[in-house]
Amino acid sequence: MELLKKLTVWQKRGIAALIGGTAGYAYYYYVGCVSGTCAITSNPYISTLYGMAAAALLIDGKKQTTEGTDNGTDTPAADQKV
Repeated sequence: MELLKKLTVWQKRGIAALIGGTAGYAYYYYVGCVSGTCAITSNPYISTLYGMAAAALLIDGKKQTTEGTDNGTDTPAADQKV
C-alpha cells in the first residue's frame, strides 16, 4: 500500500490505462459485435482506447492531505467578516 502512495497522479493514470485497455480488449473479444455495426465493440483498437480512457479518467487528481482539514462546519473563522 505504501507503493501506491508514492506514485504520482500520472503514474497511477498510466497503470489504470493499462488495466482499462486490457479490460476494453477483453470486452471486444468476449462480448464484441460480430456483424460490425457496433461502433465501439466491432473494432479492437477503439474498444481498447475507450477502456483506457475510461479507466484513466477514474483516477482522482487531487492530493490527499490530512493537515488542516475542515471539521465540516460552514461557519467562518472568528477574524473573518461575513
